[in-house]
Amino acid sequence: MKRRVGTTARGIRTPIVKRGDNLIEIVVDSVLKAMESENFQLRDRDVIGVTESLVARAQDNYVSIDDIAKDVNKKFKGDIALLFPLLSRNRFAMILKALAMTGKNIYVILNYPADEVGNHLMDIDKMDEQGINPFTDMLTEKEYRQIFGDFVPHRFSGIDYVALYKEMNPEKIHIYLANDPRVALKFSKEVLVANIHDRKRTKRILENSGAETVLTLDEICTEPVSPGSGYNPEYGLLGSNKATETEIKLFPRDAFDIAYKIQEVIKEKTGKNVEVLVYGDGAFKDPVGKIWELADPTVAPGYTKGLEGTPNELKIKYIADNEFGGLSSEELNAAMVEKIKAKGKNKNASDFLGTTPRQLTDLLGSLCDLTSGSGDKGTPVVLIQGYFDSYVDE
Repeated sequence: MKRRVGTTARGIRTPIVKRGDNLIEIVVDSVLKAMESENFQLRDRDVIGVTESLVARAQDNYVSIDDIAKDVNKKFKGDIALLFPLLSRNRFAMILKALAMTGKNIYVILNYPADEVGNHLMDIDKMDEQGINPFTDMLTEKEYRQIFGDFVPHRFSGIDYVALYKEMNPEKIHIYLANDPRVALKFSKEVLVANIHDRKRTKRILENSGAETVLTLDEICTEPVSPGSGYNPEYGLLGSNKATETEIKLFPRDAFDIAYKIQEVIKEKTGKNVEVLVYGDGAFKDPVGKIWELADPTVAPGYTKGLEGTPNELKIKYIADNEFGGLSSEELNAAMVEKIKAKGKNKNASDFLGTTPRQLTDLLGSLCDLTSGSGDKGTPVVLIQGYFDSYVDE
């Protein structure tokens, strides 16, 4: 064992990317300059992560709220029941603003006690004390205020989201709290499903319950609404973020193509076979605020083939405590090396007990997201080295 360092993750600083920039050139050049300034070398199977916002910005993949309103009016004839949106100024407020511009009544049904990713609308203990059953009970806005007060701030942002959403258009926006998607049909047979990870199930339930039109957010702005407007044929409005007071940035298009092009250029310039992924939100949960960070439809919208699958790792501490529990330190190290070398032939499930069976792209994307952050670090590219190494690699 000559090497003393395993996995490392470096945030790579890049210039501020503008709309229309050559992203491939910027990413590759930034990695090469970082290698030179920090005196490290690329190795085969290193991973380069590029945040999705960088890709979408370079693509100029933006859509105006006017265009969103146009697309919604094209796809819905009458008033709309809006189901289970996120509580977010960044992720959803601009979409609701666009919906309010359609001239339709918008019946907003919010999940409670929290939205899909854990943003709370109420004190869950008080909900229990009041005998409210979140599985069956629907609350009007008036009932919500009577029970929980005139101002119910979000724990971190301090925003009262019911008030924020209502103020978008007090005459046209009507707010209710419920968790049964069929409640939407009390208000309209035309439904826009705004939740993310269970959207297909929600849509199926509504279609089986008599809805006439049911669309999900990934079915809005799937093609240009006006000349030059952004779009996403796969994700529509899912994964979007507020850009300005009149525009939102969509999830990137063609992320797989971008990943493969970066891989190709790195190979040309360094001779190394790296893997590349485009990453969005990491799939982790904040233990204090109880917020699950994954507000994007996927952690990694694009990646190279070598990142498919799940890890194949033995649980060193389990084996050391059990199978090799009586060995000396020197014997233990030697035995563990041989055990790892043979793991491809190992069929003993207990040797893998406690290892993480998640997709590599979810694990790596989460590591990238935590490394780059979402503020002013200026490192929207992340270089991960040694991720596929094991204890036996030198």
